Amino acid sequence: MERFTGVLLATDYDDTLYDSQGTISPENRQAIHRFVDQGGLFCISTGRSYINFAIQMAKERLPVNAPVILSNGASIYDFAAEESLWLKVLPHQAPEHLAQVCAALPQVGFEAYHQDEVFVFRPNLVTEHHLKRCRLTGQPRAIEDMPVPWIKVILQHPDTQILHQAQTYLLEHWPAEYDVTFSNPYLLEVTAKGANKGRSVQWVADYLGVRPEHIYCVGNGLNDIPMLEISALSFAPANSYPEVRAAADVVLPSCDESCIARMIEQLETRYPPK
Repeated sequence: MERFTGVLLATDYDDTLYDSQGTISPENRQAIHRFVDQGGLFCISTGRSYINFAIQMAKERLPVNAPVILSNGASIYDFAAEESLWLKVLPHQAPEHLAQVCAALPQVGFEAYHQDEVFVFRPNLVTEHHLKRCRLTGQPRAIEDMPVPWIKVILQHPDTQILHQAQTYLLEHWPAEYDVTFSNPYLLEVTAKGANKGRSVQWVADYLGVRPEHIYCVGNGLNDIPMLEISALSFAPANSYPEVRAAADVVLPSCDESCIARMIEQLETRYPPK
């Protein structure tokens, strides 16, 4: 057995592994390769969808040797086997529910993810910026004309308070149907109830036979808190939201200071050579 045999490291992507300039530092890459070469299981847990993250996998040649968690926990995909392992879509009433939200809050727009397509309703500047960053094309469509099922929805507006109103509306009207979390102040992610990063990291750990005491998670966003809660020792970069830093056991340097390398250094102390 090698040093990190049976150890799972699950990291958020944007503003954690990916820095604020949209790059992965050489120091992070070297540390990840060191972790994997010594038997570690490296998993990415991201809000990005399959269609977007497949681009990242090809572009970055990421050293991922565990299933990848996508769409904020709604999907788990094995890129090595090119196989979907788990998928939880939104309920069939989601278009009707989102139409009610948008009627109550006429400022709000959203992206709906269906298979390999992205549909947009009332796109705004946030939508435009998000799609450009993710290298995606959104197809404008009336809600009733969007194909279903949806994997996730991202509600968008430049005023965070309006999105908080949308979050409250969804959770007050359909608390048993949805998980509703912010990935940043302008993006409110809606997935099926139970489809979150915490449950999905636990699924991957069980699938790979990793014991709870060997699960380690790191992330900067509010949507990362569920996976920090199941981590044996949880980590957050210094650029995280205050609530995330409070939820983490260890606050690392920022994503611009190779925080994944710093995390792996701590794991190397925790797991000395055998």
